[in-house]
Formats: sequence, C-alpha cells, structure tokens
Amino acid sequence: MTLLATDIVTYELRNRVAWLTINRPEAHNALNKAVRDGLFAGVRRFNDDDDAAVLVLTGAGSKAFCAGGDLKEMADNALQVPPIDFVPQFGRNIEVTKPTIAAVNGAALAGGFLLAQTCDLAIAADTARFAISEVKVGRGAPWAAPLPWLIPPRIAMQILLTGDPINARRAHEVGLVNEVVPADELVDATQRLAERIASNAPLSVRAAKRTVRLVAELPLAEAYVEAERIWEPVYLSRDAQEGPAAFRDKRAPRWEGR
Repeated sequence: MTLLATDIVTYELRNRVAWLTINRPEAHNALNKAVRDGLFAGVRRFNDDDDAAVLVLTGAGSKAFCAGGDLKEMADNALQVPPIDFVPQFGRNIEVTKPTIAAVNGAALAGGFLLAQTCDLAIAADTARFAISEVKVGRGAPWAAPLPWLIPPRIAMQILLTGDPINARRAHEVGLVNEVVPADELVDATQRLAERIASNAPLSVRAAKRTVRLVAELPLAEAYVEAERIWEPVYLSRDAQEGPAAFRDKRAPRWEGR
C-alpha cells in the first residue's frame, strides 16, 4: 500500500486495479484539505500508472464512504464559494480516461455523493445511503448538474430539494448505482467487476467510456459523427487484429493498447 502525502489517503494496486481509499474513518472520511489534496494526488498517480487499468474509490471503515466537506474546517475558514478544483470531479477539473468505480461502503453525503456520482460505475454495500444534504446546511451543489442525466429528473429534484437520504436499494432502483451487495462482499464484488473490465481491450474500453457521455453533450446526429471519430483509431489498432486472431486460435488475447 502506498501513502499519498499523508496516511489520510492510500493507493494500492491489486491485479491492475488501483484502490484509492479515504482513510479518515474517525471523521466519517470527511473532505478536509489533506483528504482533497490526497485524492487529487491519487488520481494523478492512477493516470500515470501504466500498470493500473481501473480505479476504485472507497472509504475506510464501515460507516461512511465520505460524509462530504469538513464543516468544521469550512466554518474556521469562512468558506464561501468553493473553487472549481476544491475536490476531484472526473471529466470536469481532472481528466480520467480509464474507468472508475465507486465502492460505496457507507454514507455518501454531499461531497461524498459528488465523489460517487463522478465515477463511471458504482457498487454499494447494502448498508450504504446517499444524500445531497446541502439544503440542510445552507450550502450549494452546482456539481449536481449532471444528476438528471444519471437518474430520472423528478428523483433528482426530490433528492436536491429535501436533502433526505435514500438507501442503497432505492439508489439501485433509480439507476444511481449498478449493484448492491452485502457489506462484507463489497471489496470482492468490486474487485471482480474491475478485473473483468481490466481484461478487455484497453483502447476499446476507453473509447466506450467516451461514447456513453456523447448524447449528454451533443445532439444525436453530432454524437454519431463524434463516435465514429472516437472509434476509428480503435478499428485501425493492432489490438483490433489481435482480438479476432485470438478467437481464431482459441487463446486469450494479448492486448498491447495500440
């Protein structure tokens, strides 16, 4: 296990899967400055780590994935409008081309909800709960702008206006998480999913990730054009020849990522 800046955020590589863990369980993994800096450092390390194919973001302990911003620190600093780079938002203030998974081990509140939302996939323990609680403390959630793209708009509206939590089963019903598992199976279930992704052709995986978001950004006709542009280098790659050859030869493909 590698420590990032301090022991408050850790980075561990397990069979091509990088586990980035907020290690502040005594404070429900709240996002103080040390945690935020550690998360940015961890994501940058993942981006530069050729041995890591998938990132898993999680929290230490069993109570909280992340309880959001550290309100005591905010009060001490009289924080008003948080800067855009206050906390990592994948695809907004830090680019992450490889897949990311949130392993939600407990409460994902406010900024913790943000972290779960920003990942490509999410697996939740059956004890997890989710809330955008900013309306209860007079704060804001501009980062929730993509939420009605992820879940039905009226569900997003209810979550935002009430600040009330939803449990893991409800989060799964509305499409916020991909899977709910018993808490003691969360790590293994997430690792299995990540390894299935990591075993696939890396260029195809990255192109697929980019394709999913196109219709949120472009009219459909333009999305098709952009998708063709994204996938052309994949078709022209050596891996595109390796996949059919491996199938023909009845062997596992040997991906080169080119």
